[in-house]
Amino acid sequence: MALFAVIKTGGKQYVVRPGQRLKVEKLDVGENAAISFDVLLVADEKGVAVGAPLVKGAVVTGKALGQGRDKKKIIFRYHAKTRYRKMKGHRQPFTEVQITDIKK
Repeated sequence: MALFAVIKTGGKQYVVRPGQRLKVEKLDVGENAAISFDVLLVADEKGVAVGAPLVKGAVVTGKALGQGRDKKKIIFRYHAKTRYRKMKGHRQPFTEVQITDIKK
C-alpha cells in the first residue's frame, strides 16, 4: 500500500499522495507559498491512522501553484406556463496546490 492521506479544506475532503496536483477552494495565499492541511487519515505500509477528528502529529504540506477560476456553470430557472425564465452564470475561484510531503 502506497503512502496517502485524507485532508480537509474548504468544506471538502480529498485523498492525496505526494507529488499530486489538485484544485481546492480558494485559499488566501500567494504563489509558491507553503500550505499545511488538516489530516483526517494517514495510511502507509505499516498501517492506517484514523483521527478523531484529526490525526495528532500528522502534517500534509503543499505548495500553492497559482489562483484561477473554473469553467462557467450555467444556472437556469424555469417555471412552466408562466413565462418565467432566468439564466445566470458562475465561475468558482480555486487555488491549484501541489502536495509536497506527508508526515505521519
